[in-house]
Amino acid sequence: MRILLVEDDKLHLTYLREQVSSTFDNVQLLFCASTGSEAEALARSENITAIVMDLRMKERNGVDAARVIWRERPHTRILFWSNYADEAYLRGISRIVPAQSAYGYVLKTASPERLALAMRAVLAEGQILIDREVHSLNSFGQRRKDALTEVELAILNDIALGLPDKLVALRHGLSLRTVQNRLMNLYDKLSHQDNLFERLGTEPNKRNRAVATAVKQGFITSETLEATEKELAAWAAQRTIEKS
Repeated sequence: MRILLVEDDKLHLTYLREQVSSTFDNVQLLFCASTGSEAEALARSENITAIVMDLRMKERNGVDAARVIWRERPHTRILFWSNYADEAYLRGISRIVPAQSAYGYVLKTASPERLALAMRAVLAEGQILIDREVHSLNSFGQRRKDALTEVELAILNDIALGLPDKLVALRHGLSLRTVQNRLMNLYDKLSHQDNLFERLGTEPNKRNRAVATAVKQGFITSETLEATEKELAAWAAQRTIEKS
């Protein structure tokens, strides 16, 4: 087995190397990368199909690197190893993982035994495994009637970047009325049990408050905003071409 470890913290990388050595007895080569860009290059040049990937790195995050790697080698098995259990990360990964690939998500707080189990399940056996702690943090929100839909999350990221309703509608091929209705639903869902402004005796700016609440609840992260901004730039460039 040829395994790639992607981690920008030296102590965490040392720990991962020790875990891999104690978990597998058939590792032929073990590669290491400290950035997403290095991971993409190594996966490509060394034909690696088993990866443990840090989610957040200073240079190119794990989701962006995984997107490139999966596009080039869709059978690659990736175990994401992260400090974060935010729903935005899980949704972001689920949207880009190929149907033929296995992946997993385990927190860095997991025990050595749990990490070893996750590595064996994903990298060796090709299973899909989400750490039970991540499940417990997110399953309640997924079952609730005020869980956000994919369209609502897309609109939420757009308004967080400052897009007006008309541009949101145009970008997603929706009517202005549909976007405004979706926003009203968002405001209702994200104001659930939020009585801060009631205690202050005033009404909040619903748009700003929705974004702030979404950030606190993990629906929006810096990575999802960065990805949305890239998509927006590409969309704007395409519109310019079409108009010319």
